Amino acid sequence: MSNLHDVQAWLGSNLPQLLARYGVPGAAWAVLHGDQVVDGAAGLLSKSTEVEATADSVFQIGSVTKLWTSTLVMQLVDEGKVDLDRPVRTYLPEFRIADEAAAAAITVRQLLSHTAGFEGDIFTDTGVGDDCLEKFVATLGEVPQLFPPGEQFSYNNAGYCVLGRLVEVLRKQSYDECLREHLIRPLGLTHTAPSPYEAIMFRAAVGHVEPEPGAGYVPAPVWALTRSNAPAGSMFAMRPRDLVAFARMHLDDGRASDGTRVLAPGTATRMHAREVNLPELGLMGTSWGLGFERFDTPTGTIIGHDGSTIGQGAFLRIVPEANLAVALLTNGGDVVSLYRDVVGHVLEALTGVGLPALPVPPADPRRIDAARYVGTYSAEVFDLTVSQDDDGRIWLEQTPKGAFVEMGGKVERHELVHYRDNMLIPVEADRGMHMPHAFVGDDGTGHALYLHLGRAVRRASA
Repeated sequence: MSNLHDVQAWLGSNLPQLLARYGVPGAAWAVLHGDQVVDGAAGLLSKSTEVEATADSVFQIGSVTKLWTSTLVMQLVDEGKVDLDRPVRTYLPEFRIADEAAAAAITVRQLLSHTAGFEGDIFTDTGVGDDCLEKFVATLGEVPQLFPPGEQFSYNNAGYCVLGRLVEVLRKQSYDECLREHLIRPLGLTHTAPSPYEAIMFRAAVGHVEPEPGAGYVPAPVWALTRSNAPAGSMFAMRPRDLVAFARMHLDDGRASDGTRVLAPGTATRMHAREVNLPELGLMGTSWGLGFERFDTPTGTIIGHDGSTIGQGAFLRIVPEANLAVALLTNGGDVVSLYRDVVGHVLEALTGVGLPALPVPPADPRRIDAARYVGTYSAEVFDLTVSQDDDGRIWLEQTPKGAFVEMGGKVERHELVHYRDNMLIPVEADRGMHMPHAFVGDDGTGHALYLHLGRAVRRASA
């Protein structure tokens, strides 16, 4: 098994070639093993400016921010100010969604574990002021409930915005200031930026997007998403070394490197433990904890989170039993393939724990009658229409709506084939991935009630 400096040498030698292979403009990384940290970077922060990436460059971490939000909530639990199993309305009486009974019943635990059950991809822009989260939560009154609270997993960005507002109310501070006072300063972090106004003080990465398939990646038209989604991952940026310092606190039972206690003894372990299982999608975790994504593999358990913003992708993986954490931050291109090569090599070299195999379509897929799956499944940001033609081929058409149209989304059509029971898979990869499509439940007429892609998208006619 390799040592940390062997890994550092391998990354220094191979990362530039991997960036070129996968069309990634720039990337930075850090690896924590025991008490040692190594880091590095390669490529460009922006194709426009051609500023080189360094180990101290800050990249957006996207939804990895949810681990920070969940940690802020669990600090309140440690202090006796929040009970995980009390309704959210205990702390936010103004919380409203379209289903009044669900709004009154949803608990803090269900928000943390993505089992609250309401529509989660809500990206309403409520401005850049410190009151943006308060205003965002006030817009949720018409958001539909997809399934009873606690019934199943469905990834929920809006739920984490509600949690961010809960933290603001109980701390009597803005979300950004809660990050600074309760996590960034106690952890001694020096290269973190809750806002663009702070990110500009560092070498900051710019996201890159592909306007059309095959057109190549160009700098994104905006740096960040809306501030009202900050607790879910729309703003926060940092260097990889600071991200693994956060991970180290979780590995060291809630203590910062100088011994400062950030979480009570045992709380980090509670956050990492399984709360809910996921459909076998192959790309997301096999289960979820209180904020943490979990990969339960034959060779060991990996925890962490992914993040995706406008042209930036982030990956944090932690192997608790090996006291190891690795962060990879990127700014465009085929980031999943880069992640597989980089993080996969680090985990294998230092722990022997391998990444789960990616799902791929079968070489000779079985022809099936897709009548149970055919129909339109509708969410706030897209409609997904499944059809089967006279030749038996199955098609998925994705039509963007709302925020996805504003972000440049276009109608896309892909062929699906049989993968396993109640699951189809795309023939063509999207950014290095074949995302399985799970069809869950019954609408009462023999048709699937949900198309599950990590998010439960409900049949429009049900």
